[in-house]
Amino acid sequence: MPLFNFNTASDYLDAARQMAVSGRTALARLLAEAAAELTSDPAEAARILNDFPATNPRLED
Repeated sequence: MPLFNFNTASDYLDAARQMAVSGRTALARLLAEAAAELTSDPAEAARILNDFPATNPRLED
């Protein structure tokens, strides 16, 4: 079993794409959210989140 090492936004995005292709959209969204948090450019972070829409929006505190 491969060991995954997530250090950069790109690592999270690659995993998100793999999860989306395999039909795991909720996990893809979580990985995309992690990538967006690591992205310093707000426009790029928004683009990432738009590429992986949430099926059920999370409730924020």
